[in-house]
Amino acid sequence: MPELPEVETIARGLAKRVTGDVIESVWLGSKPEPLKCPAKDIAATLEHARIAAVRRMGKHIVFDLERGKRTGKGGDEASPRPARVKDRRPHVTGAQWIVHLGMTGQLLFCSPAADVKRHTHAIVKLASGNELRFVDPRRFGRLSVSQNGDFEAVGSEPLEVEVEKFVALFGGRKTPIKSALLNQNLLRGVGNIYADESLFRAGIRPRRRAATLTRERLRKLYLSVQEVLKEAIALGGSSISDYVDADGEEGFFQLQHRVYGREGEPCLVCQKPVKRIVIAGRSSHYCPKCQK
Repeated sequence: MPELPEVETIARGLAKRVTGDVIESVWLGSKPEPLKCPAKDIAATLEHARIAAVRRMGKHIVFDLERGKRTGKGGDEASPRPARVKDRRPHVTGAQWIVHLGMTGQLLFCSPAADVKRHTHAIVKLASGNELRFVDPRRFGRLSVSQNGDFEAVGSEPLEVEVEKFVALFGGRKTPIKSALLNQNLLRGVGNIYADESLFRAGIRPRRRAATLTRERLRKLYLSVQEVLKEAIALGGSSISDYVDADGEEGFFQLQHRVYGREGEPCLVCQKPVKRIVIAGRSSHYCPKCQK
């Protein structure tokens, strides 16, 4: 599943390419799973809206939309839309299009001449002549809209949370620290890869109960989370499965993984074999010597 660095990379790439563009039309596939809102509501909200900004919120990509007087490419008032969506079209600014990539979702910026991939569930045509395409083989991703622009992901933002709040979030919890890091109600956007890598750098075993960690060790974990996420964003995320950025390019942080996916390989610090365990149904990788 794309985690915070992958979603941040995609959002930044899209922001450079589509901010200021206008959505001309929307095609949505017949599969119901990707649609968290009715298809007609998604089309009504997106069509003829201007993309004011693209940003990440947790593991979501949020398109901030502006809608006022409808205009065509040249600034003239656009022709009326079909009656099937006209009455449902919001006449306010501040709507949002929210995309969650699920496990295998991709949001691609491409030319209309590019081949349409299998499992494409949405095609958004832009006034610039380009397209945004949502592709998701496993259909765990979700598309939704907020007509009032009030979408808010749960949990604290890892790159914005203050260290004392981070310590307060995790201190005293009886769950394993790995499970706590994956709890999106606490910290949004951190997933399996970056939890493992952060715990390794902090020298903490994934099974350690959060309540047993001192404030100093939690502060060290806070710094490790920040460090890992920023490094991963700088390298475009980790491409270990289906992940590509908005241009279809892979990331490179997988080349910097120190424990994740390295079961049985020597630790890069002490040479002990990296171990893999399962915590609450999720794989966890760690060094039995470097992490206590």
